[in-house]
Amino acid sequence: MSEFDWRAPKAYANMHRADRPGLAWECVRRSPNYRAQYSATACADRDDAATFRRRWGLIFRT
Repeated sequence: MSEFDWRAPKAYANMHRADRPGLAWECVRRSPNYRAQYSATACADRDDAATFRRRWGLIFRT
């Protein structure tokens, strides 16, 4: 993943159109802890991936 500059105005250019899940995703994806765990889990098995999604709240009811 590339380094994210949260101070750059363009990082917030589309935030005025974000819904709640979109805003939540922006917060999660900017977390260094999330990014590190995502990188570690990217090649993991299904059980690890499910645990990862639950930990970060990435499971939504439809």
